[in-house]
Amino acid sequence: MIHWMFNCKEVSKKVSQSMDASLPVHHRLMITIHLLMCKYCSRFKKQLLIIKKAVRIEKPAEDDPCQTASLSKATRERIKKAVKEEPP
Repeated sequence: MIHWMFNCKEVSKKVSQSMDASLPVHHRLMITIHLLMCKYCSRFKKQLLIIKKAVRIEKPAEDDPCQTASLSKATRERIKKAVKEEPP
């Protein structure tokens, strides 16, 4: 049986996908309807937007000394190594 509306689990996946790619119109409509009725999914979408905004990487201006310097190569390698290691 095909349902005309997504459940919360489906909406959370679709909202996450919508951050990376455009969704079909009927999916966006079903998500919008669900978000109007579900405060938890609406809150989840707002949280994703906040996270997306917080981690947005912008290229610093080369002539602006106030911009944060990029990570050194050694630091990047150390982070890569830590991420690849499996937790205990």
